[in-house]
Amino acid sequence: MLRSLSRFSLLAAVMATAASVAASGPAGARPEPPAAIAPLGPDFLWGVAASGFQMEGHAPDSNWSRYVAEGKTPDPYNDSVDFFTNYRADIERARQLGVKVYRIGIEWARVQPEPGVWSAEGLAFYDNVLSAMAEAGIRPMITLDHWVIPGWEVDRGGWNDPGIVEDWLTNARTVVDRFAHFNPLWVTFNEPAYYMLEEVLNGGIQASNVSAMSDRIAQAHNSIYDYIHQVQPGAMVTSNTGYFPGVEPQVNEPLIDRIAGKLDYLGIDYYFGQSPDTLATTGRDMAEKWNAPLQPEGIYYALDHYARKFPGMPLYIVENGMVERDKETRADGYTRADNLRDTVYWMQRAKADGMNVIGYNYWSLTDNYEWGSYTPRYGLYTVDILHDPTLTRRPTDAVPAYTDIAHHGGVPADYRPTRAPAACSLVDALASCTDPVTLPR
Repeated sequence: MLRSLSRFSLLAAVMATAASVAASGPAGARPEPPAAIAPLGPDFLWGVAASGFQMEGHAPDSNWSRYVAEGKTPDPYNDSVDFFTNYRADIERARQLGVKVYRIGIEWARVQPEPGVWSAEGLAFYDNVLSAMAEAGIRPMITLDHWVIPGWEVDRGGWNDPGIVEDWLTNARTVVDRFAHFNPLWVTFNEPAYYMLEEVLNGGIQASNVSAMSDRIAQAHNSIYDYIHQVQPGAMVTSNTGYFPGVEPQVNEPLIDRIAGKLDYLGIDYYFGQSPDTLATTGRDMAEKWNAPLQPEGIYYALDHYARKFPGMPLYIVENGMVERDKETRADGYTRADNLRDTVYWMQRAKADGMNVIGYNYWSLTDNYEWGSYTPRYGLYTVDILHDPTLTRRPTDAVPAYTDIAHHGGVPADYRPTRAPAACSLVDALASCTDPVTLPR
């Protein structure tokens, strides 16, 4: 999940997009909203998502453990939710939800603690995790790079160094060789544009090297794509985009276009929307994610955007969820379960309108370390990491809601969202502002 962007650059970009919409023609008639919506079907992949560093604890030396040690984060890391110890119980929670997919990261720093040195303990940990998933009837989705590189790679220059590509590929090939027999779905790089932003903000790379890092990510993705398909015929590989309303083409598509020929599906992370009438709200620091406007219907527009860009390509919501502030509920009374059901309704609408939506992961099964802070809460199960040494997982209202959704393929046929769609959502400005989605009368 992304951390922040300058509020001024965000507002400028979104306002420019809104202005361009006013001068644009209609995007074309949208299908009439159906009175009843069909379930997403038995082959649809319901899942949960998390990352390595954010949840595992017992973190080895890495760029992110150093950012924490250098005081660049508001909260200490501790051991997060200690998935390293509690993985079996968390996988059982996922099984009870009825999900088919569990997204994790294989931490490069854990399996290769030194150049040329592979950790038997680190590799065995992931063997055990993936075996537990297989026993639970859950398919893994493996992320090769979720923003974390080993400390020794940092010492070599990190993404400033051209040599990182071969180092990265050496690790990635080892991971593929070791774990491909579990038949995972693959994510090469998590949200590359925000990965680059985080590295600049934390001093991992110089701003002048963003273009070079983008080049290296594209090179690494395209190379490991071919290798994965050699080892695992029929594999499904993506690099997921952290969808940013109003400026998605400018933020994410330059890199997507460079790897588009080597994507078996497109992973989309969608969290919040934007409309002209919410720009003032977004003027607050976007680090306060709980202030970002929630627009469940925006997931329809995000899917529609990429369905038009890549006709026929399978689309997978790799991350979606609702953030709340630590120990606070939303003032408007909108609950995690409300947001989940409303979001799933709009995915069912997208599927009904012909979009090739194949899966959905909720971010995340439990609260975790949100890149420096434990204040944002995303979990289906909440965990008071800073004050509860037992790290007890406490279910939110979204646990029974998601269990029902996963077992029935979506929300009921006659479901109506608790929130009406915005009149104009800048998630995909031209399509949504000239031809907005509507609810049945």
